[in-house]
Amino acid sequence: MRVLVCGDDATGRATLVAALTDASEPDRPFIPIRDASGLDQTTIRLAIEAMRSDAAIVVVDACVGMTDAARSQAYILIALGLGRIVFAINKMDLAEYAQEVFTQIEQECHRFAAGRGSSEVRCVPVSALEGQNVSERTPKMAWSNRSLLDSLGSIPLPEQPETAGGSTSAHQFEATIVWTADRPMLQGRSYLMTIGTTTVPATVSPLKYRVDARTFLPTPAKTLDCGDVGVCNLDLAEPIPFDPGRRRFTLVGHPAGETVGVGRLHFALYRSQNVQWQSLDIDKSARAALMGHKPCVIWFTGLSGAGKSTIANLVEKRLHAVGRHTYLLDGDNVRHGLNKDLGFTDADRVENIRRVAEVARLMVDAGLVVLVSFISPFRSERRMARTLFSEGEFVEVFVDTPLDVAESRDPKGLYRKARRGDLKNFTGVDSPYEVPERADLCLDTTRLSAEESALAVLDHLERAGIVRF
Repeated sequence: MRVLVCGDDATGRATLVAALTDASEPDRPFIPIRDASGLDQTTIRLAIEAMRSDAAIVVVDACVGMTDAARSQAYILIALGLGRIVFAINKMDLAEYAQEVFTQIEQECHRFAAGRGSSEVRCVPVSALEGQNVSERTPKMAWSNRSLLDSLGSIPLPEQPETAGGSTSAHQFEATIVWTADRPMLQGRSYLMTIGTTTVPATVSPLKYRVDARTFLPTPAKTLDCGDVGVCNLDLAEPIPFDPGRRRFTLVGHPAGETVGVGRLHFALYRSQNVQWQSLDIDKSARAALMGHKPCVIWFTGLSGAGKSTIANLVEKRLHAVGRHTYLLDGDNVRHGLNKDLGFTDADRVENIRRVAEVARLMVDAGLVVLVSFISPFRSERRMARTLFSEGEFVEVFVDTPLDVAESRDPKGLYRKARRGDLKNFTGVDSPYEVPERADLCLDTTRLSAEESALAVLDHLERAGIVRF
């Protein structure tokens, strides 16, 4: 059994860990969670260790009682579904081993845990400095019916609800997430969720609320920052078996593979299983055969002023002239209708690209050659868009124009507004652009004209077997 031990530094936590280690068998490690430089860093350490642990001890100073830090740490443990939690009421020697002191704190601990949805916690009085009631019951606290070590193994794990026929599968879940990455969690962004031995792409859709770190009450939010706790829906790329006894998961960012969050599934949203893809007699291949060409999406990405729309327009004119069926989705045009409710925050940019990618997928299913001209500044969203299409259907074109060149053009005066501070979250000024790592085609517009760039795109399409001229 792996046991983590947390609590304020002043509670005598280190002394208790030493006493427990001396009294316990070697195969039961005690992992101390020390106070970090900030609440968010302590939360992150606690959450990550909780994912690896079987039980936890929250150390409380008998002379102080439950502190904000103890409540916060206990909340994280409960939220992540740790089944065995013991509050060790330490320094009972300084409280003269008074039962009434312990009882008052015990009632406070139980009220807090019950308010967070947990009834399976224990409280044990100890004196770590004197070794009282740590491994064995002692006369000084004869009124206590268990030692701390006895209590760790005596808490029954919560009974899991039975499901008809055993585990069922679902691809949508409600979950609690503790965010551990420096970059915020964004609705609509795709991550990789690992639960047990299963790893599957997962999208936050939507974030329901953030939990206030002081009051533990739900607070409206669109993102989670480092150390935040929130409740959201997770939409998985494919169904996974839902085992009520296996709920804890890890989120990683891909392709880097760093842990960005940990959490616990609450329940499956089985209503998603009522929505099935309708099989139709006329499918994508039949529509493509009628069109006389392969459907695909040509995704132009680059800075504002790079020349994306100009090049995409020239490509579409050429395709139209030779009888190809096309449609151009332009970033500005789409924001006049479908996405007029979205701004330019990172969260809104993620949702902007998600919607456009889904529209492009439907148009490709209709058999069209779809040209998408969007800044689409984040690699993760461009990667998500690619996953919606079959092999060979997604062509990423990076319109490679340096910032100073794009800014010197400034056809709409947007850079001037951004530099004056009149336009916030502008890509390249106060919002990042992530250069594609492996674009299918790169267009260096410092040496290629718009016409030459368009010809390069058309040549790529022909060489890839998408369009014949």
